[in-house]
Order: sequence, then C-alpha cells, then structure tokens
Amino acid sequence: MVHINELPENILLELFIHIPAPQLLRNCRLVCRLWRDLIDVVSLWKRKSLREGFFTKDRCEPVEDWKVFYILCSLQRNLLRNPCAEENLSSWRIDSNGGDRWKVETLPGSCGTSFPDNKVKKYFVTSFEMCLKSQMVDLKAEGYCEELMDTFRPDIVVKDWVAPRADCGCTYQLRVQLASADYIVLASFEPPPVTFQQWNDAKWQEISHTFSDYPPGVRHILFQHGGQDTQFWKGWY
Repeated sequence: MVHINELPENILLELFIHIPAPQLLRNCRLVCRLWRDLIDVVSLWKRKSLREGFFTKDRCEPVEDWKVFYILCSLQRNLLRNPCAEENLSSWRIDSNGGDRWKVETLPGSCGTSFPDNKVKKYFVTSFEMCLKSQMVDLKAEGYCEELMDTFRPDIVVKDWVAPRADCGCTYQLRVQLASADYIVLASFEPPPVTFQQWNDAKWQEISHTFSDYPPGVRHILFQHGGQDTQFWKGWY
C-alpha cells in the first residue's frame, strides 16, 4: 500500500485544490512539514482562485498574495442578516419604533418605484415618528480572523438603499461603526441626514462608503439606519 505522502507533489497539490480553505489551514497544514510546505505554495492558491472564478477587477493586475486574495474573495458577501426584509424584522434590533412602527412592504409599494435589482421583493418601512434599527456583525464569527483584520485590513464596503414615498417628505440617517473586541469605536461613518421633499420621484438612491486603512483591532461592525416621515411614511431596502 502506498502512503499518501509517497504520491508525487503535483498529485497532492491537485487533491488540496478540492479541499475547502478552512480545512486546509486549520487541519491539513498541521499534519506534517510536507503538507505545510505544499499548502503554502503560491500556485495552489492561484489555481484555487482561478478554479472558483476569483479574479481581480483588472485581470492583468498582479496579485501580491494569492492565499490572502483567495481567502478574501471566498469571504466576500453581505454580512448583514436578513438585509432584504424577506424574514420580516428578524435579526434586527429595534432601537426606536415610533408612530405606526416599523413595517415590511412588498415592492414597489403603493407610492413607490421598482427597485434596481428585481431579485429584491420587499423593503423596510418607517413611520411619522423616528424608527431606528441596528445589527452587530461579529467579524470573527463570519470567518475574518484577527490576523486578516490586523495585517491585511480588507476594505469594508457599506451600501444601503433609500427611497421616499412620492407623496411624502422624510429624512433618512445612517451610522456605521467599526469597533474593537470590547466595543471601543475605532472608525465611524455617519453622514448628515438625507432629507426628501414631498412630491418627489420616489426613486431609490444608493448610500455607500468604503472603510480602508482603518486601525488594527477591528472585530465588530455596528450598522444602524432609520428615519421618519414629515407627512406619512417612507421605506427602503
């Protein structure tokens, strides 16, 4: 019987390509020196990236570290739970619930317009008094280890969509904070409230911000948004 380590290195590399990255790094890499050295080979992570369709925006742009590039691409996703109101208000903490309270409606709504992404079917709606909701993201629980956050500090992209009712003026506000393990705020984004006038085009607008070059130690993201009407109510995804 042939021991697995007697296989040619190119065969072992081919096997490792099909193993998920967490198992490679947490388990396989610790088996022996040979496996550790092979798992650290640049070509392994480059092949895994190309196999799963991970490319830079400009495909001619060189990749400094294919392992980090692969890990970041595999982790890239919306970290907010229930962002599209498909599960009503679950996963959100209600911080303010004034007026007729938070609601969920089906797009486009009675006085709204279609959302740019036709896969989105519902949206959150505020009322004539302040409505705020928030969500705390635990980065370590989402797969972003301390080394990744402190050494490579990947960009953190914030995107939210907001729209008023056509017959209603309203305000919208957003606050995003990057916090340490003990919830000390290390960076924040809190733009001035956005005000919509009554009798508007009810179009959806994107509010976005990218955190980059933030301090080491970020372990949590606090996302809070909300607003209130000046006449009736408004909503957004």
